[in-house]
Amino acid sequence: MAEYPITPTDRRVAPDALQSTVTTIFLACGMGAEDASLLADSLVHADLRGVHSHGVIRIPDYVHKLIDGGVNPTARPQIVSRTAGAIVVDGNNSMGQIGASIAMDLAIETAQDNAIALAALRGSNHCGALDWYTLRAAKAGMIGMAGSNALPTMAPVGGRDKIVGMNPISIAVPGGAEPPLVLDLAFGATAHGKIRVYHQKGLPIPQGWAFDAAGEPTTDAAKALDGLIQPVGGHKGIALAMMIGIVSTLLSGASYGTGLGNMVDGPIAGRDGQFFIAIDIAAFRPLAEFASDVDAIVGQVHGSAPRNPQEPPLVPGEMERAFAEAYRVDGILLPAQTLEDIRLAGLRLGLSVADLSALS
Repeated sequence: MAEYPITPTDRRVAPDALQSTVTTIFLACGMGAEDASLLADSLVHADLRGVHSHGVIRIPDYVHKLIDGGVNPTARPQIVSRTAGAIVVDGNNSMGQIGASIAMDLAIETAQDNAIALAALRGSNHCGALDWYTLRAAKAGMIGMAGSNALPTMAPVGGRDKIVGMNPISIAVPGGAEPPLVLDLAFGATAHGKIRVYHQKGLPIPQGWAFDAAGEPTTDAAKALDGLIQPVGGHKGIALAMMIGIVSTLLSGASYGTGLGNMVDGPIAGRDGQFFIAIDIAAFRPLAEFASDVDAIVGQVHGSAPRNPQEPPLVPGEMERAFAEAYRVDGILLPAQTLEDIRLAGLRLGLSVADLSALS
């Protein structure tokens, strides 16, 4: 089981040790203990689920944001307005995970009284894997939805300039006996961070993922990083990405598209926006009945005929859950370059070799 090709230099790291080390790094950036732990948990969560594009590979970028990039490590998000189920939160240029966690929790709390709530977040930054938020709602017996803008990496229909982000969406639905179903995807054929993983491993990317700077399809990871991400479903993927980007930003007054920055110069701190929705299932029908129906849907999928006997049919989130179960036992498998980049970031912050021993 591997989402990425495994190379001989890949190494395994115990999740708890990785969590502790990453927390130490963010503490050294000036974050408070609770925020540093929360941010570390977001990244390790992604790696545990095999989504390495949104895991600890992001640490050098995050350290740069916190130390040199204008993101405030001690900023406190605040509620701007709250009208029935409509909430606006300003992240005040905190790390995205800090404001996004508050926004999702507010949506869940508010949905308990209003059946449905949407929290729109501005003044934010990159907030990591969205399923980290929507699964909170599912665990509370609600449907969770979240969307985010992203730096432009795709061209519009008929164009060749990078002005459309992949703008991901996540939806999580609680089951009964079955674990929650969770979708977390962007509207590019791959994540920019996933191409970075292939580049670190020195491997070509699959066909259909990206164009080079001239707009030609490429399997060269370095050329892909300088080029364009291909959309999923052609014009449909571009249209969906644009709409998620609009909902993510314009409700709160965050920046859209090129107003966020670009992949060459980097993001502009505090310009990002996200939305978080919680739907209280019990306001519509008994939760147990809903959950039983979800379990039945899972049963239909699992009972269907596989194309390959070695690869049974899966429901959304099942592959990621399998990664997490395996990685908790065997350790998270990470590229050596990722670990070295994190180690160097820690050393630049003044941490000792002992502080970073989990990465060795």
